[in-house]
Amino acid sequence: MADQDATAWPKAVLFDLDGTLIDSLPDIHAAMNETLASLGEPPFTQEAVARMVGGGVEVLIQRAFEALDKEIDPATAAKIAQRYLAIYAACSTELTTLNAGASLTVRALHAKGLRLGVVTNKPEAETHAVLAHFGLDELMAVVVGGDAGPRKKPAPDLLLLACTRLGIEAGEALFVGDSENDVDAALAAAMPVVAVRGGYSRVSVEAMGAGHVIDRLDQIGEAINVLSPSRRG
Repeated sequence: MADQDATAWPKAVLFDLDGTLIDSLPDIHAAMNETLASLGEPPFTQEAVARMVGGGVEVLIQRAFEALDKEIDPATAAKIAQRYLAIYAACSTELTTLNAGASLTVRALHAKGLRLGVVTNKPEAETHAVLAHFGLDELMAVVVGGDAGPRKKPAPDLLLLACTRLGIEAGEALFVGDSENDVDAALAAAMPVVAVRGGYSRVSVEAMGAGHVIDRLDQIGEAINVLSPSRRG
């Protein structure tokens, strides 16, 4: 790995997973509908499930039952979430694909000496499994899942935990995500953030407030130039 200039920015690039590095919606959709079928509930379209993704598994379940116009208490939601995770774990890479430019970008940044990480509301074990399937897990200096302990995105806690594990300040990292949860978490952490079009968001990418918007992950170099401290200040 090439040595990075100690004064260069960023020292690390952190990625969201679902909707950013990968298109996991087909497998999430399949696991959701299998979970619902086991409970005697009707299926959702993939488009409907896309609007439920982003807050972690229990939020996914809660949003599903809201869409069914059914009340569900937290304890029941947690039990159904565990059923969903068991189903999802068995099919998490069957239909999932890398997003455009993901592998090339991650490998190029790693080769430049940047430390890389994934910060996601998805549980850590499932995150490692997906990353390993695509040969990216070994390139990550840190992986923080939604079950790590702190509050999930849009709170800044998971991003701050990743920085603590890397031994850097939040402003020394760049976060790359696709949703309002990602942007809100980064802004709350005082971390520069790039939003990628085409992910799983319930608002337009332009309305999120990210420092820069890109169409593909292989445009991150452009985003780094725009957001670098020398350009910002």
